[in-house]
Amino acid sequence: MIDSCQRNNRPRSTARRRTALALAAVGLLAAAGAVVLPVAASAGTTLGASAAERGRYFGAAVAANKLSDSAYTTILNREFNSVTPENEMKIDATEPQQGQFTFTNADRIVSHARSRGMSVRGHTLAWHSQQPGWMQNMSGSALRQAMLNHVTQVATHFRGQVVAWDVVNEAFADGGSGARRDSNLQRTGNDWIEAAFRAARAADPGAKLCYNDYNTDDWTHAKTQAVYNLVRDFKQRGVPIDCVGLQSHFNSGSPYPGNYRTTLSSFAALGVDVQITELDIQNAPADTYRNVVNDCLAVARCTGITVWGIRDSDSWRAEQNPLLFTSSGAKKPAYDAVLAALNGGTTPPTTPPTTPPTTGPTTPPPGGGSCTATLRDGTRWGDRFNSEVTVTGASNWTVVVAVTPPQKVSATWNGTPSWDSSGNVMTMRSNGSGNVFGFTTMANGNWTRPQVRSCTAS
Repeated sequence: MIDSCQRNNRPRSTARRRTALALAAVGLLAAAGAVVLPVAASAGTTLGASAAERGRYFGAAVAANKLSDSAYTTILNREFNSVTPENEMKIDATEPQQGQFTFTNADRIVSHARSRGMSVRGHTLAWHSQQPGWMQNMSGSALRQAMLNHVTQVATHFRGQVVAWDVVNEAFADGGSGARRDSNLQRTGNDWIEAAFRAARAADPGAKLCYNDYNTDDWTHAKTQAVYNLVRDFKQRGVPIDCVGLQSHFNSGSPYPGNYRTTLSSFAALGVDVQITELDIQNAPADTYRNVVNDCLAVARCTGITVWGIRDSDSWRAEQNPLLFTSSGAKKPAYDAVLAALNGGTTPPTTPPTTPPTTGPTTPPPGGGSCTATLRDGTRWGDRFNSEVTVTGASNWTVVVAVTPPQKVSATWNGTPSWDSSGNVMTMRSNGSGNVFGFTTMANGNWTRPQVRSCTAS
C-alpha cells in the first residue's frame, strides 16, 4: 500500500508500494550542483501560483523514484508550490533499524522542492502503520521511548526545512464509536499523542504541528467529532497543536459530503489551521474538485491543498483515475475547474518584469544590535523569488526582514521564523544551522526587494 493507510469503505489499492530508490541521474546532478529551473509561470496560470495569490499553497505528494521522470518533474515544477514526500519520511523509511536513521530519499525530495521555492510538508512522525519490524515487535515503555526518539531525531534532522509536520497519523478508529484505534502505540498509554506533539515541538519549534486522518470530512461522523474533541482538549490545555489535516480521499464508498465546509470552519474555529492533505476523487469530477477548492477558500484558516500524486498513473489507486492529470500528463477538466476556482474569476496580474531585482548586499541601518545582516537576491521564477541573508558578528542572532504587500513569504530555511500580525514582517532567529538563512517570497505581482530592518545579537 503506497498511501498512508488502508481506508475504511474504500477499495483496496492494487498498486504496489513505491520503494524509494537511489537515482543515479539525480545524484549526478546534485553532485554537480546543477539546478533545473521550472518553467516560468505567471500568477493565475498554474495551481501553485493561483493558490499563492489567495494566500495558500497547492501541493502534491511526491515519490523520490519519480524525480528522474522528466514528464513528472515538468508538471511538478510548473504547477505546485508545496511538496509532501509520499513514503520517504515514514518510520520504516527513516529508521529501518532501531537507532540507525537514513534520510537519503527524503533529503532528495526536500532539496528538489526547496531549490525551486516550494514549501515542504513532513509526513509522518508517529503512526501505527508502516512501522519497521523492530518497532512492530516492541511494546510498553520501550516502544514509547523508541517512538519519542524517532519523533525527535527525524524532526531535528529536518528542522528549518519543513513548514508543517503530520505529527500523528490516523489514531482514531473507523465506525461510529469515536474511539481511539487499537494499536501498539495506543497501548503505551492514552497520552501517547500528546507526548508525540510535545516532542515534535521541542525538536522543531518553527514547524506547524498537525494531526492527520481520513474519513473525518463529514461533520456528523463520530470519527470527525472525536478528532475535534482531541484538538479542542489540546488547545484548552496548552498542548502544542497548530493544524488539522483532512486527507479527503473521496470515492463512491466515501463521497464528498455536503457539510465539508462546516467541518473545515469548525476545526478552524478552535484556533488551528486546516489543511487538505491527501486529496483525490474517484474519476476526478470537475464539480467536486471545484467544490473542495471553494470550500477551502471560504475558510480563512484553510491554508492549502495537497493532491495525493500528480498523474493518474502516480496514484495509489490509479484504477480510479482520481487526479488532475491523465497518465500521459494531460490536464483534465477537473484541473481547469480547480484553476478557475483558485482564480475566482479574476484577471491574472501582469507578467513580472523581465529584469530581475538588483543584486548585491543590503545592510540594515546602524543600531539595534552588534551584528550585520546582508541580503542577496537568489533564483527568480515567474511567480516567486529567493533571497539569502548572511549574518556576521554573532552566532546567536535575530534578524527582522520585511516584504512589501501583497508579497508573502512561502518558505524559509536555516532559521526559526515568526511573523507579525500583518504577515509581512518576519523575525528570523538562529537555530544552530549556521549564519546564512534564506526564504522564498511569492511576488503576487510586486517584485520589490525584501528589506532587512535589524540584526540583533542574542
